[in-house]
Amino acid sequence: MQGQAVSKEPDNTEETRREDYRNAMAKLGAAVHIVTTSGAAGRAGFAATAVCSVSDNPPTLLVCLNKTSSAYWPVKGNGTICVNVLSSDHQDLSRLFGGKTPVEERFAGASWTELLSGGLALDGALASFDCEITSVADGHSHDILICRVLETQVSDGGQSLIYLNRGYHAV
Repeated sequence: MQGQAVSKEPDNTEETRREDYRNAMAKLGAAVHIVTTSGAAGRAGFAATAVCSVSDNPPTLLVCLNKTSSAYWPVKGNGTICVNVLSSDHQDLSRLFGGKTPVEERFAGASWTELLSGGLALDGALASFDCEITSVADGHSHDILICRVLETQVSDGGQSLIYLNRGYHAV
């Protein structure tokens, strides 16, 4: 029956719990972002859904960064990021930044504007948040970045891009 939990004998192996968790999280729709950094530690970027508002006083975002990401050391070294909120037109760009594509090919897929911190704002993003990383917490496989927003850019119109059930959707 639809909507009712199925009772089964629990399989408590670590791999099964991890797979069950990943399948359940696929049901949680999330906005898609490209997070960029540029500076002395290099230029890098990654696709992210683990982004949320923390406070508007002062404006603060939370961003999760995988410790095995190619962007990890440039982000940590630069201490700044730009969070770009993607529109439904950016599916292909999200795939570039979400895979193993070399960094120069990622950035060649779009036009970018350098912001105050040196972060790169995606031209045509629904919104861009130029941020300074103010603290970092350990989140096991990820670092949890707390970021003070230095500058915000917002565009007119466009549909948001979300990731749900392992696929992209326009909202």
